[in-house]
Amino acid sequence: MTRIRTFSPLFQPTVFRRWLLSYKEATVSNQITAIMKAGKRETTRNERVRLRKHLNADALFATMRAGFNKINDHRPGEVQHSLADTLMSGFAMFSLKDPSLLAFDDRRFAEPHNLKTIYGMRTIPSDTSMREILDGVSPDCLRSLFKDAFRPLQRGKALEKMVFMEDSYLLNLDGTGYFSSKALYSDACMEKVSAKGEVTYYLQTVGAALVHPGVKEVIPLCPEIIRKQDGATKMDCERNAIRRMLGKLRQDHPHMKFIVNEDALASNAPHIEDLEEHGFRYILGVKEGDHKFLFQFVDQAVENGEAIELVIGDEKREEISHCFRIVYNAPLNKSNQDRLVTFVEYWEINAKTGKEQHFSWITDLDITEENVYRFMRGARARWKIENETFNTLKNQGYQFGHNFGLGKQHLSEVFVLLMMLAFLVDQIQQLCCPLFQAAWKRWKTKRSLWEKVRSKFHEFHIDTMEELYRSILDHKPVPLPG
Repeated sequence: MTRIRTFSPLFQPTVFRRWLLSYKEATVSNQITAIMKAGKRETTRNERVRLRKHLNADALFATMRAGFNKINDHRPGEVQHSLADTLMSGFAMFSLKDPSLLAFDDRRFAEPHNLKTIYGMRTIPSDTSMREILDGVSPDCLRSLFKDAFRPLQRGKALEKMVFMEDSYLLNLDGTGYFSSKALYSDACMEKVSAKGEVTYYLQTVGAALVHPGVKEVIPLCPEIIRKQDGATKMDCERNAIRRMLGKLRQDHPHMKFIVNEDALASNAPHIEDLEEHGFRYILGVKEGDHKFLFQFVDQAVENGEAIELVIGDEKREEISHCFRIVYNAPLNKSNQDRLVTFVEYWEINAKTGKEQHFSWITDLDITEENVYRFMRGARARWKIENETFNTLKNQGYQFGHNFGLGKQHLSEVFVLLMMLAFLVDQIQQLCCPLFQAAWKRWKTKRSLWEKVRSKFHEFHIDTMEELYRSILDHKPVPLPG
């Protein structure tokens, strides 16, 4: 006898399709509801992210604008674009990480509202007009803007975490090139001739940045452009530019305590005299090949038992040993035996790999067994001027090294200073602004964050950077049903 099977009405084809459709709709609805609830919670958290009054993008942009307004226009008569608008346009180009003047020129047609509301410009010059106007601006006029941005850092006590030793700040100095060509040149360009007689035209600057071995951010100060008249050799040019910089830095910050941190090219008597004249302490690298007399003195001190030698184990990696040698009152060199310094030699030894790193410095700081490890970390942080400053400017959107224009007078220098101001504002935000920090965390990398900022600029009318950053934080994509 054949058994007759009966099916629930649910499994009738038409009914089943209706049920499945209803189930999918309910599932998607539940997903959307959950996402919306999560989004509301996230929005509530984002709304709690507060701004520091003077240390956020909008406040810092206003500071830049106010500073540009104080600069006298070098052009006579009526003008179409004010100097403040033109300077702010150049600053905005670097702030937005546009790759070229042409790209920024496209932006002035596509997104003039945002440039005017966020950066406070009334008119926006073309790329040609910007070059022509900025070429006549004296770079010295922009120096005060670095102080204007630096002042709220001091008032807000944001720099306390960057105090290094002896209530002083670690100030890294180094030179770098930002233009080189065998074909293009201006009157400001320096020249080097190869053995084959080929001439290369180039431009360089001396950068300065406050750093700390335990802080990722760096605070750039006003750079000093190396000029053609500074000397016949690369070393003379850089040394004379640094001499000018030291005087200007002390004038800008008469009461700040600085410890200048430089490479072995700086460990010479004339430079140390310049540092002492302006009240700077110092940590300077030294190499045996350049300071044979000094190293022979150290060897003799070790032999006589007059050196302090100690080994400190690494707190995190037991295979690492930190080995130190300290010699007091060592003569700088044979020609300057009355110039006495403290000599510190350091080895980092990895017992597992056998790898060994060696460094040596001279300093006028009071070095003891208790603080020599901290001293070493600061001395080794000299790389931050290269990696966290110059390499960031060259590889993370600021286009340091791109030729925005040489001009006939000061154009290339003005662009360098505007770029460094944009970098300073970004570093202040990174150090102090919870909203910027949250937006950066949301998009993982700086490159992704800058891309998102430019995307928002292109797609929406936005009145403030606060509004823009909060819109980045509130972005919640809703997944489509499968």
